[in-house]
Amino acid sequence: MLRFPLITIDKDRAVTAALGLGGNIGDPALTMAMALMALHERSDSKVLAVSSLYRTPPWGKLDQADFYNCCALVKTTLPPVQLLEACLDLERSMKRVRMERWGPRTLDIDILLYGDQAVAEPHLAVPHPRMLERAFVLQPLADIAAEWIVGGQSVGQWLEGVDSTAITQVNAKADWWKNADA
Repeated sequence: MLRFPLITIDKDRAVTAALGLGGNIGDPALTMAMALMALHERSDSKVLAVSSLYRTPPWGKLDQADFYNCCALVKTTLPPVQLLEACLDLERSMKRVRMERWGPRTLDIDILLYGDQAVAEPHLAVPHPRMLERAFVLQPLADIAAEWIVGGQSVGQWLEGVDSTAITQVNAKADWWKNADA
């Protein structure tokens, strides 16, 4: 059984961020679990909730394997750009290579939401600019943040407006990521 250290976060500076994770090379579920565990073990971030694990058809570039996707809520004291850097470091540590847009990958981590803040930086836009049209984001995000308001509607309401029929729940246990290597 995995043990997770007690992490103290400065509640006055902490923000809840929503992350979207996905991958379709190797063992994506294990890769996402390892990334979530690494994020949780940081002194500046704590994983609060993780969605079910879903298998989803590719989006954008269709001639590739299905993806596995999940979303996580993270309490963090990292500012948005530093959180992005932490996510990119995790991708690199999991051997992510960026060869083509929307192409196959071992791991992809997107910052979907960062509290109620809007962020417009050269390499970061929050809320994620395409999240509201992607069922593979909205389905897992609704598991853990259905009432979060984005663009005037709740995540659950946005989910009702997209086609999620091709998405399959693979693991419904909330702690699937903690036991991925067991």
